[in-house]
Amino acid sequence: MIIMSEFIDNKNIKINADIANKIIIQPYVTEKTFNIIEKENKLSFIVHSKANKKQIMESMKIIYETDVIEVNTFNTIRGKKAIMKFKNTDGARQLATNLGLV
Repeated sequence: MIIMSEFIDNKNIKINADIANKIIIQPYVTEKTFNIIEKENKLSFIVHSKANKKQIMESMKIIYETDVIEVNTFNTIRGKKAIMKFKNTDGARQLATNLGLV
């Protein structure tokens, strides 16, 4: 069993569903995030504080079976936040609907 700190230190470990679920913690929903879903095809999530952009993209593909083309990350009071742009033109809206956010 690989613990998260070992995974972060070793960038060559293949991401599986267990690790992906530890990287993507939860959707981050505010009034602003609703606007970027519709206008920019982006959705935001709270992610593991040590995860990098590549690991976040791979985790989204494993968990939600969707392609992300861009990831921007930054630290907030609630933890590390990732704003992701989707490959499909309405990918953010579809995923938000599936998650029950809209």
